[in-house]
Amino acid sequence: MLPSRSSDAISPTAHYTGYIWARNGLSHPELETREGRVLFEAVRPAMIFSSAVGSGTLEAYLMARHVAIDNVLTRAIEERGISQVLEIACGMSPRGWRFSERYGERLTYIEADLPAMAARKRQALERMGSLSDRHRVIDLDVLADGAIARAVAGLDRSAGLAVITEGLLGYLPTDAVEEIWRRLAAVLSEFEANRYIAELHLSSIQTPVIRGFRLVLSAFVRGRVYLHYASEDEARRALTAAGFTNVSIELATDLAPGRGGSGSRLVHIIEASTV
Repeated sequence: MLPSRSSDAISPTAHYTGYIWARNGLSHPELETREGRVLFEAVRPAMIFSSAVGSGTLEAYLMARHVAIDNVLTRAIEERGISQVLEIACGMSPRGWRFSERYGERLTYIEADLPAMAARKRQALERMGSLSDRHRVIDLDVLADGAIARAVAGLDRSAGLAVITEGLLGYLPTDAVEEIWRRLAAVLSEFEANRYIAELHLSSIQTPVIRGFRLVLSAFVRGRVYLHYASEDEARRALTAAGFTNVSIELATDLAPGRGGSGSRLVHIIEASTV
């Protein structure tokens, strides 16, 4: 049995990141929340100081992560047969809206989150006119037995599926992460083409700025933020043990040219598949 998690505890980071995407021109005004602006202003002095001393900012880190995942997903759609996406813990991410606008009938995009956040996201997308049979939001607790399998039950196994978990894994202990990976590998293996895309933070390359980021995030979610692996090899072994046969781990800044900065170079991106 995996541990439960509170929607109230996780949602502040969804509001904060949603504001970051909007502030940087990636989002829609309906996905920018008052809560996100308040959180951004609350940590702005610390980020100004961090930037002034050359330690980077949380904003640069988040933008590198987000754009890198966008680029990996684009490549999966354009070159690797992906035509269906499940984004778990979607929060106020604009990715589903942007990719649905870009690819139209070529893509089915399912956004998923805990019920309170999913309802808020659904309402925002409805106001934007973005919801359809091909772009929808579902309630999903990724830690619940069978939840991932139910989320993709109606999808086409002869088409490709990508699953994204951006900004989720750091709030879960290692045993929970590895159980989620096992479940994801089992589900993805049913599809002719598949990709799992997520970020990775390594304990071996922590710096004062990233430790500060973790403290900020811990305060947001009123709980611990975890680091699971010391090296790329260790993470790769865990993903392979979970059932993935092809695993790539790259620096986010290598996947998102122009999104550099000292803080942003501390995040890696996982791209894994079972085929």
